Formats: sequence, structure tokens, C-alpha cells
Amino acid sequence: MINSISAIIITKNAANTLKNTLESLRTFSEVIILDNGSIDETLLIAEKYSNVILTEGTFEGFGPTKNKAVALASNDWVFSLDADEVVSTGLLKSLQQWPISTQINHYGTVLRENLFMGKPIYRGGWGNDKLVRLFNRKRFQFNNNQVHESVQVDSSSVSIEVSGTLVHDAVQDIGQFLTKVNRYSELRHKDILAKNRVPSLLTILLKAHFAFFRSYFLQLGALEGWRGLVIAYSNANGVFFKYMKAYAIKHQKNKT
Repeated sequence: MINSISAIIITKNAANTLKNTLESLRTFSEVIILDNGSIDETLLIAEKYSNVILTEGTFEGFGPTKNKAVALASNDWVFSLDADEVVSTGLLKSLQQWPISTQINHYGTVLRENLFMGKPIYRGGWGNDKLVRLFNRKRFQFNNNQVHESVQVDSSSVSIEVSGTLVHDAVQDIGQFLTKVNRYSELRHKDILAKNRVPSLLTILLKAHFAFFRSYFLQLGALEGWRGLVIAYSNANGVFFKYMKAYAIKHQKNKT
């Protein structure tokens, strides 16, 4: 059924990882890439693959933008992945065997293996990462979350675990954590303001400290060595800045 599944990717400056992603998708007859303003070699890399349909558009948050990419597919069954993820041989085989007669209220979950500078990480909140990635667009779509988007399912939906792994080259250098903290906090603080859920300074500090404690101790990130420490500290920074940016904007308006 691989010819009846469209692979969906949104990109922005993904030149470091996109080639590996597209190499793993050569069996697909259709790979949709919606690029959001890349200024590196992302577009040049995508244009080298005959099965890629490249479109350029604006970024409207991860959920809405992925829904725009899904709408560009010619197939109703879509497989969503990121530009730093690679389909393993086992996962590709499972996708090839996905029955074309599968009911549209069924969806496929995939186990993702996350790499930190080449090493798989299974603790600190990075393990047991099962995600909805295969679905029929007539029945499912992404939610409208700006960050940490997910496919919306309900009690009438049926989950099927797809064998194989999606290998996520999450971090190639530590500096990426700083970039992601800034980018994601820029998106998430807008949701906090929109929902009028700006906490007090004390609550922000407590939330940030708990994010570190949860990742490093409760989720056993300490067992991942220095990588676990970096992940926990980055999680704390992410929580701190998403709330602090919202707090600063709110109180700047109030002049307090």
C-alpha cells in the first residue's frame, strides 16, 4: 500500500538532516514538502528527489502548518514525519504492508528513537516515545497547537501499533537546545497570553525547577550522564522562558 500513502514533511533550514530523511523515503511515490522560508540548501536537496513535491508557504504554528501540508497530498492516507527523522527498514516494511482496506477510523502509532549527538536516549522524558504518524485525513487532522502538535483522536478511534522505529536525529550539537528554547517559547507564550494563564513569578520559578527535577530524577535522566543533565536543564529553561515571556508582555502593558 506504499503507493497509497503520502509522506508529509514541513521544513525550514533542514539541510543538515533532510537528505537522510528523503533517502529513507525513496520507496514512496509521493513525498510532500511544505517549506517555510528556508535560506540554506533545503530546497536544493528536496529538488534532487523525483518523488518529492515541493511547495513553499508561511509558517502558522506546527499544528496548522502540518494540516496545510496534509491538504496538499493526493492520497487520503498520510504518514507525517519531521525533516530530522529517518524511517527504519523495519518501519518501511510495515508501511508497505499496511492494508489498503484499513478503516478510516484506524490510525497507526510509531515508536520513535531519539538521538542526542548520535546516542539513543531512553530516559529523561525521551523514552517510550510513541506517536500517531499514520492516519486517514478524511477522519483525522492535527490540532491547532503552536508547539507539541498531535493528531486528534477520540474514543471511537482505533490505534494500531506499526512495527519498526522512526529514528529521530534530535540534536546534533548542544547549541540547538538554545535555538529550540527560544523558538518554542516564542510560540508557546502566545498561547499562554491568549488563554490568560500567566502565572506569578514564584509559580514560574517552581514550574521551571520541577521541570528539571522531573526530567533528571523522576524520569531518570541522571542515568544518561551529561546528556541527561543537558536535557533536564533545557526543559527547565523552556518552561521558564515560555512563561516569563508571557509575564513580561502582560506586565509591560500594565506598567508594573
